[in-house]
Amino acid sequence: MGTTQLDHQPEPKYWHLKTVLSRALDTEFSVGQALPNERELAARFGVARATLRQALDQLELEGRLQRRRGVGTTVAPPRVGVDVSPRQHTWPGAPGDTWVASDAVRTPPPPAVARALDVPAGEPVEVVHRTLLAHGQPVAAEQLFIPVDALPPGDEPRGASGAERARAVLARLGRLDLGGQDRSVELGSAGSDDARRLDRLPGSPVLIVTTRYVAGGRTVAVAAATYRADTCRLTFGNQASSSQAPLSLSAS
Repeated sequence: MGTTQLDHQPEPKYWHLKTVLSRALDTEFSVGQALPNERELAARFGVARATLRQALDQLELEGRLQRRRGVGTTVAPPRVGVDVSPRQHTWPGAPGDTWVASDAVRTPPPPAVARALDVPAGEPVEVVHRTLLAHGQPVAAEQLFIPVDALPPGDEPRGASGAERARAVLARLGRLDLGGQDRSVELGSAGSDDARRLDRLPGSPVLIVTTRYVAGGRTVAVAAATYRADTCRLTFGNQASSSQAPLSLSAS
């Protein structure tokens, strides 16, 4: 990586630095290779560390870099294509679904989810935790919220917990007649729980995909999936029909 300091540019200095760093990633580094620390990089390019961090943040957002605890900043592999179209995803847990269910608990949902499900604030719902893997690595974590009264009657295995109970809840959900679904996508930052599940640093950029499932004229499930923005490229097919408007949970 060269040591020439940056010339004056009409564009923001961090943006020009991002371009210079991007060229270096293409020519001087290989996938998985660690970059020098921030102090060294800032000194080489004659910029403040705050400017350097802005450039690194942008490269991470674009999927060129990854930051991991105990490893530092490394060159990211190409993004994994993840199909989130309804034609590929019917009910969660349906045959062909590649998400791995790990747990199911009854707990009150966040206020925005409670409103979307039309359940009273503080009322417990079924919350199924699932993870999506690619090449053996977690690339997305999901919480699926289901009102208890929306599930068809069914017996869960006695004493079931964890993944076994999660699969039982999904099996009951799958007996409903799916009337439609819709999705919304927004950029966010990883909270502590999602960061731990996805092996990311808290505050790392993520893509949040919210899916609403409709059956019998009502919303019977809401899924909030957090995808690693550095490794995922989301693709969409034709949207399934839905009797309700697209859902966003970003509003308070």
